[in-house]
Amino acid sequence: MIDQYIKQYGKRLYGLCVTLCTNTFDADDLYQETWLKVVKSIDQYDPSKDFEPWLTRICVNTYRNVVRRRSVISVVEFQTTEDKDAFMQSIPEAEDKDYTPLYDAIDKLPEKLRLTVILFYFRDMDISSTATVLKVPPGTVKSRLNKARKLLKEMLENETDLQF
Repeated sequence: MIDQYIKQYGKRLYGLCVTLCTNTFDADDLYQETWLKVVKSIDQYDPSKDFEPWLTRICVNTYRNVVRRRSVISVVEFQTTEDKDAFMQSIPEAEDKDYTPLYDAIDKLPEKLRLTVILFYFRDMDISSTATVLKVPPGTVKSRLNKARKLLKEMLENETDLQF
């Protein structure tokens, strides 16, 4: 039964993990941890409701737990230049359009606003689904999106070459 869900939702879940995490290693760990929690708690899933919001909530909560456990930002240290070169090769190349300033600005948002923006804009969830995943009222999602847009506008004021 889980195999069916993995086939149907695996790619979207991995995309969310990559969006939430700063590197593919952490994204891989989050992806695996999320499916492990799904397997352990599948008996709590209500089949009369959509599976994807339930899965997304597990992923977001797992991510939040990881962030809480990290009290200090980790710094990458390399033992050898080969390790460094391998790491640098694993970083994906930039897309044709450079949205780095936007992504950097989103990463600087407070965590509540950042998660709301990621779910709404990057995961194409509507207000209601985002509210369900975050366990907040729809009005809170709207106000967080509004506040995030204002903060992003302020942060990106000097970035005139961004085209949306």
